[in-house]
Amino acid sequence: MFVASDEFIEAAAAQGEALGFAPAACYVPHPIQDRTDEEIRALADAAFEEILSQMVAP
Repeated sequence: MFVASDEFIEAAAAQGEALGFAPAACYVPHPIQDRTDEEIRALADAAFEEILSQMVAP
């Protein structure tokens, strides 16, 4: 499972197809680098349940 910004959805799909592997993924709003610590925490909090559910899925 990986977390990336939504800017990389198509690139991740292409890479997965090329490798024959489709890992679980969670995408958060882009961009990341210019966000404040508070904004990053809010993104993490918003994505937490999705990440957790994918990590424990059978």
